[in-house]
Amino acid sequence: MAANKNKFVLLISLLTLTLLILFGSGALAEPLTIPNLQLKIDGQGTPQEVVTSVKLLVLLTVLALVPAFLLLMTSFTRIVVVLSLLRNALGTQQSPPNQVLIGLALFLTIFIMSPVVTKVNQEAVEPYLNNKISQEEAIRLAEKPLRDFMLKQTREKDLALFIELANLPRPKTKDDVPFTVVVPAFIISELKTAFEMGFMLFIPFLLIDMVVASILMSMGMFMIPPMIVALPFKLLLFVLADGWYLVVKSLVASFS
Repeated sequence: MAANKNKFVLLISLLTLTLLILFGSGALAEPLTIPNLQLKIDGQGTPQEVVTSVKLLVLLTVLALVPAFLLLMTSFTRIVVVLSLLRNALGTQQSPPNQVLIGLALFLTIFIMSPVVTKVNQEAVEPYLNNKISQEEAIRLAEKPLRDFMLKQTREKDLALFIELANLPRPKTKDDVPFTVVVPAFIISELKTAFEMGFMLFIPFLLIDMVVASILMSMGMFMIPPMIVALPFKLLLFVLADGWYLVVKSLVASFS
């Protein structure tokens, strides 16, 4: 038994040494090279090269701000707040987890914003890429569909608040409202709408909690947390009512 074990160890050692001889020398002779990527702006080169580098820096900066754009100028805020309030109303702690809620909110946002994105692509992005319009005109054309979407969901009271805080004259048309005023007004309007929808979601589950707590107190079961007993009944109500269907339908319909 010991002899067989020694033979096996010797065989493995010889195989390892052979592989090192065959491939090790080649690996040392031709080391793995990693491409060196550099992005810098210096005083050398033509003005066109400097402009291209600046445009690349601006593009990278815009890409870093994409999450903020997603949160502030789309339907994402309302959807994720409503889904979070729904989870709190159910009392399921971390189920569904945050990754699932954010993923669902993200794809619902893509679904809701697809008409706006399509319009921006047709009116601004494609003409700009085909060199039919300038960059300034492309930004102006891309801003209009997004502005129309946000203004449609923004309350006049919230819009008037930021116009007053900015000491701006009363705009004659919606196109006269600065974009820096539209975005914060849109956000607080979205938060108010989301909390209103969350309040409506809380009511049926709150009634179940109150009924269960009253029954447990009348039976003298003070040591049993009412939330643990109420959770199966809330889940049963949510499943029987096809809750996810109703919640998603209400969220999408609220943007129509």
